[in-house]
Amino acid sequence: MREIIFDTETTGFDPKNGDRMVEIGCIEMVNRVLTGRSYHAYFNPERSMPAEAEAVHGLSDAFLSDKPLFASCAQEFLDFIEDSPMIAHNASFDFNFINHELTLCSHPIVDRSRMVDTVALAKVRHPGAKLSLDALCSRYGIDRSHRTKHGALLDAELLAQVYVELRGGRQIGLELMAEVNEIVVETKVLARRDRPFRQPRPHAATEAELMRHAEFLTSVDAPLWGE
Repeated sequence: MREIIFDTETTGFDPKNGDRMVEIGCIEMVNRVLTGRSYHAYFNPERSMPAEAEAVHGLSDAFLSDKPLFASCAQEFLDFIEDSPMIAHNASFDFNFINHELTLCSHPIVDRSRMVDTVALAKVRHPGAKLSLDALCSRYGIDRSHRTKHGALLDAELLAQVYVELRGGRQIGLELMAEVNEIVVETKVLARRDRPFRQPRPHAATEAELMRHAEFLTSVDAPLWGE
């Protein structure tokens, strides 16, 4: 199964207030294994970058000034994601921005039925625990020492590892191993069926053995079973 793990960086929290997407990072995963294919781009938001947002991801007005508009990259983005499920941390936030940008340039939006939210998955798996990406990386022993600031592609790479853990680890690989074991067991059963039939061996004590046993019991002093 093909899935897309992704993350975005923005100028703020709400596209309805004029905030725009400035970075997106997408990673392809097939059967919960990274394929090495990715899509990554920065965008000129056509507005200034608030200091609070820049402090989070480090993307300045100067850096973004020569980057393309999302509209010029929208089709490339859509071609990459195809119709695959889209996995993100707090996914509704990212979907809001992606669909806002797609609407601005008259492209069809991404249906929310494709959305998978790893925050929701983590709430079920770890109720009451901290659910930030950093906290989940710590829980699963995922190295994030190189993450000094938020970055869409970097965060998607970390999230891909978290997502596999939230789904139970390499379950697809384990399921394949189970199928192999089932085939091996079935082969062994068939092999036993091919063996020649043997009459069951007698397992009851003979009359002579019972007499010897009774004689032995009479020689036991103060037996426990006699109390």
